[in-house]
This record gives sequence, structure tokens and C-alpha cells, in this order.
Amino acid sequence: MLKKTVLTILMVAILMPSALAFEVKIRDLTDVVGVRYNQLVGYGLVVGLAGTGDSSSASFTIQSIVNALKRFGITLPASATQNLQVKNIAAVMVTANLPPFAKQGDTIDVTVSSIGDAKSLQGGTLIMTPLLGPDGKVYAVAQGPISIGGYNASGGGTKVRKNHPTVGRIPNGAIVENQVNVDINSKDSFVLALKSPSFIMAERIAKTINSFYRKQIAFPMDGGSVKVIVPPLYKGNVVELISQIDQLSVNKESVPVVVLDEKTGTVVVGGDVTIEPISISHGNLTVTITSTKEVSQPNPLAKGKTTTITNKKITVSEGKGKFITFPKGATVAELIQALNKAGATPRDMMAIFQAIKAAGALNAKLEMM
Repeated sequence: MLKKTVLTILMVAILMPSALAFEVKIRDLTDVVGVRYNQLVGYGLVVGLAGTGDSSSASFTIQSIVNALKRFGITLPASATQNLQVKNIAAVMVTANLPPFAKQGDTIDVTVSSIGDAKSLQGGTLIMTPLLGPDGKVYAVAQGPISIGGYNASGGGTKVRKNHPTVGRIPNGAIVENQVNVDINSKDSFVLALKSPSFIMAERIAKTINSFYRKQIAFPMDGGSVKVIVPPLYKGNVVELISQIDQLSVNKESVPVVVLDEKTGTVVVGGDVTIEPISISHGNLTVTITSTKEVSQPNPLAKGKTTTITNKKITVSEGKGKFITFPKGATVAELIQALNKAGATPRDMMAIFQAIKAAGALNAKLEMM
């Protein structure tokens, strides 16, 4: 089934019309330097678990509970701390991404991940957790019920588990307390960073911007960035300038790529991939080891003991490989059709594509996932 599915995907990708060039908005190709997400992280406690929290061996969870109770004026004696049971509580790390231009009072999603030996966060509630930025400042505070989209149940020696119960999310679970100020309108220039660096695309983006405004305001700095000088007409209103540039279209050439995912056996090939003259022969080598147990019964007069011995049998079989020859300029569609007739599996094709690339005959970029 895997073979049929993957080969179908391959043929659909290959037989589609090859678009060597197509128009793409500049906003889909670039980001404004300085306008970005910021990662936040915090340490907190999840309460209300139904006996699926951390065990008493998680000392950091016990210490966190003691510290949390102290803030509410509750002090536990040392004897009570040592015998404290925390199975309804779990220590977690809370992570979030702070969007650019997020304002005070905005809400963002957070991810809650267990760091102890809790079995599940199902039904738990995260108590107030400050989220810190790389500079150590608090930018948001998270709190709320956790959604894990799964469960972990056991009983009578039977366990049932769905998804990953020790990681959950809280939609809109954090309130932004401090914003990252990015003053765009006061800038005299800004830089567009290409998501996929290319000298050709950097030059094209600069030429497109200069052609639209009929003046030299954009300059490619390297293959990954384009500097834009703010014209006098847009001084103090750089947001409008960026919005206009984002709407401009640029001709983008497709890059021939072959993507191999060995974990799933998936092969995806671009429609404009060609190969140089090459001959291919691929055979299968199979090694099979079988073990059988036999009982060794000693002679009645030998005073020996009955024992069990294991006999191993090794069989090696090698499939016959046929040479397939392709002329110059042959397409991958022709290659796939020939390999299909030869009975190649998706994993066979992975090895073949890697060998073709090593031989310098694949006119495409080979990416492994």
C-alpha cells in the first residue's frame, strides 16, 4: 500500500505542468528585519490532577509547592514537607511566542510541558506563571485550564494511551504585560531579509521596488537581504511604504528539488528535474536469520541433564538487477516509469536517487528529511 501511495504522489508531482517561473508577492519572500516573534519561557505548577502528577521523588515539585504556599502565608514544618504527597500536582515548563506589535492586554497561546515524572496533565489547571524573555524581563503571565487532546488510563494491568498526555496547550492562556516596542515609522531605512537567500531574487526584488517607485531606493546588500531607503514622501509613514512593497510581485524561478523522507518512505520530486546520461542497476540483497529451539535429551546411562539448544540458520538471497539506460535530458517522469516497471519500491528509489546524485547526474538539489 505504501508503494502504491508514494508512487502515485510521485507521478502526480512529476506529470504536472512544469512552471519554470511564477509571480510571488514580496511579502511571501521576505521579512522586515527587527519585526519578529520573541520566545518566552516560564516555570510553573499544574494543579487539580487526578493522581497523575509528579511522585514524591520529584524534589523540585515539592520545593515549588512549599514556596507557593509561603506566598499565601502558609508555612509547613520540615516533617510535613518530607512526607508531602504531590500526585495531584505537576511541575511544568511553559513556553510561548510573543508576536511582533503585541500590546498590553493581548492574549497569546501557551504550551505546557511536564518536566517531572507526571503521567498526564489531563484535567489540570496552570496557576499564575510569569513568562520571561531572553533579557529576563516578564512579558506575559499565563494561567488557565490545560487541553491535551488525549488521555492516559490504566487499570488491571491494562494501559490505554492516546496522543501525548504530558504536553498540553492553553489557547489565549497568557496575557501580555509588557510589549516589545518597534518604532517603524521613525526609521530612515529598513532591511528586507529573504526567507530563502538567493542573489538572483535579491536583485529582482530590488529592481522591482526601484521600478515601481521610479527611483533608486532599494539596494541588494547580499544574497539574503535588500536595504530600502525611505523616500521623503514616506518619512514618518514607513508602514504605508512597507505595505505597498509587500503587494509588489516578483518572478520567482522554481528550484529543482528532490525530497526524501526515509522515516516514512516518501519521495517527492519537482516536475522540472532532469538527469544526465546514466545507466542504473539496482538489486536486492536479503539476509534472513531464523532460530529454532531443540531439546537435547542425554543418554539414560550418561547421567546428564535435559537442556534446550538454539539452532540458527542464515539464508542470503540476492535479487537480479537489470541495467536501465537513460539518454541526456531524460526527465524524472521517464525514470519513475522505468523503475515502476522494474518493480522498485519507494525505499529502492531513495537509494537510487542518492546514487544518481553522488554520480553527478541529478540536475536538482537533494534534500533528506
